[in-house]
Amino acid sequence: MITTTRCNHLITQALPSWFRSWIQQRKLNKAFNHENYGLNIMKGKNPKFVVNDELPTCILCGTVTVKSSVKEFTETSAVFEDGTVEANVDIVIFATGYTFSFPFLEEPLRSLCTKKIFLHKLVFPQNLEKPTLAIIGLIKLAGSILAGTELQARWATRVFKGLCKIPPSQKLMNEFNKKEQLIQRGVIKDTSEDYLNYICYMDELAACIGAKPNIPFLFLKDPRLAWEVFFGPCTPYQYRLVGPGKWDGARSAILTQWDRTMKPLKTRVVADSSQPASLSHSFKVWGASILVASLLLICKSSLFKFMR
Repeated sequence: MITTTRCNHLITQALPSWFRSWIQQRKLNKAFNHENYGLNIMKGKNPKFVVNDELPTCILCGTVTVKSSVKEFTETSAVFEDGTVEANVDIVIFATGYTFSFPFLEEPLRSLCTKKIFLHKLVFPQNLEKPTLAIIGLIKLAGSILAGTELQARWATRVFKGLCKIPPSQKLMNEFNKKEQLIQRGVIKDTSEDYLNYICYMDELAACIGAKPNIPFLFLKDPRLAWEVFFGPCTPYQYRLVGPGKWDGARSAILTQWDRTMKPLKTRVVADSSQPASLSHSFKVWGASILVASLLLICKSSLFKFMR
């Protein structure tokens, strides 16, 4: 909710990709210094990082022990590359993720669907004459996958109903073949397995069904709501403001989302009148006063000139 905002997205998109990656790594490593915990995975050509609030505490209290890579297994123990041995091991869990397949489909569609590059906007297979099949949830999103899945489903159902159109199969296949050839020749990189930018992908799908909010128009129509949409969390409520599936309660939900987020944390109220007003509150109060005073001076000056 703090980082996934349209304002942050606009700023970061203006920066080079390598610089964005460098900033992200610095921020994550500042919150959780990997080297302090023996996790030197931030180094190398393709650095990885841990995003987990509980891991540091688990390491400190001994619930989790950090080890080097596994060299081999014996019948009852694990031998690590640093020479240490963990004996009497009962269970080994290989946290390697999972593979996906489509055994219910016939070839060549079965093999093609395993290539995300083959799916139009990661949803529709490109070789079908009619869009009668949609793959929902096969995405790596730098944000809520459930929110992305919901928008995929909203778009797919409208395509099935004939309310939304997608490009003809022949055109999609030509684009797919050209892109695959460029990837094989090393001209471009296959980014189908990379994490998708959350706001970019959500806006792209929302535009397909007419549910993408128009921020400039919103600033003219409803400045308070526009401010929260642009500077606040990009939550799925934003895609219920306009278009099919519009919800009358979306505006109120957006304006009160921080209240509901903080409510469970307020198990007790601590009164502290000695604390000075926050900077943002002071800025709002004084800023409004200065703005009013400036407008009055401008009006007074204009009136004086008019009378002369």
